[in-house]
Amino acid sequence: MIEASERAAMLESVRGAIASAGDDVGTALAEVGWLEMLDAEPDDAIEIVFSAIGAANATASVLDDVVVSALGREPRADLAVVLPSFASWQPPGRIEAPEVAGQGLATARANGAAEVLVVCGTASEPSLVGLPSSAISVESARGVDPSAAVRVVRVHGSASNPAPVDPGAWSAAVGRGRRAVAYEIAGACRAMLDLARNHALERVQFDRPIARFQAVRHRLAEALVAVESLEAALAAARDVPTAETAALAKAVAGRSAHTVARHCQQVLGGIGFTTEHAFHRYLKRTIALEGVFGSADEIVVDVGRRLLSERRVPTLVEL
Repeated sequence: MIEASERAAMLESVRGAIASAGDDVGTALAEVGWLEMLDAEPDDAIEIVFSAIGAANATASVLDDVVVSALGREPRADLAVVLPSFASWQPPGRIEAPEVAGQGLATARANGAAEVLVVCGTASEPSLVGLPSSAISVESARGVDPSAAVRVVRVHGSASNPAPVDPGAWSAAVGRGRRAVAYEIAGACRAMLDLARNHALERVQFDRPIARFQAVRHRLAEALVAVESLEAALAAARDVPTAETAALAKAVAGRSAHTVARHCQQVLGGIGFTTEHAFHRYLKRTIALEGVFGSADEIVVDVGRRLLSERRVPTLVEL
């Protein structure tokens, strides 16, 4: 873990780079040393960068780097990875010798990548196939947030060189991916809360700011509790980096985003429904992210099934 002063400097650099990057956030992050940060201090790098991306409602393809590094490969700007399909966390590919096929999600990097990695098989017996970009077809995902730049990828190519992958590596890739997406959702939730709080301080009714009304305060308090619950879950997932804590953090992220959005929308009132206000962009982004590496509902159902089958409750965090 890096020192607090160094961490603050990194956070300031990342926020500044994102704010001045325009549409090319990936290049800006590369210039401030994103890949070096990920290699040296992956936990700090993921937390700082993805929280900042969420707070700025920015779009970047750095999730590829997180997954690629967890799979034991060296990330690079022209290397993309096929992510699991929406609401799933299973390997997106399958090998039907002598070919590989499959379907999943991807970031915008898939459009111009020289090579694409596809994890095939099952979570217990995964293998990794590297394919040229000509072996995939890419189209924009149709959904609530087109600006999120999520792509739907279909794979059809030669499986001449599948490499076995340690199941632990795939589990680590899913865990890191879940934490990265959850940090991005957390950043967006903080931003939604700030928008609602500022509106409550500025909006005047009956000669006083609506922030002085008890009902408004209760809404903001409920949103704050949801945000801090998510941040606590992420802190636990970082301190005890297991598949279970990562799943918990991702599930809490989805639930918290809905809670924060609901209460902040009520505080914002009519202005929150307009496209002129920034709130709708964060709301749409959290909805789009909620299904990446498993939705909250799917994760909770999966955990419940495993608890019933194993007849035991694991200790997630030592208190």
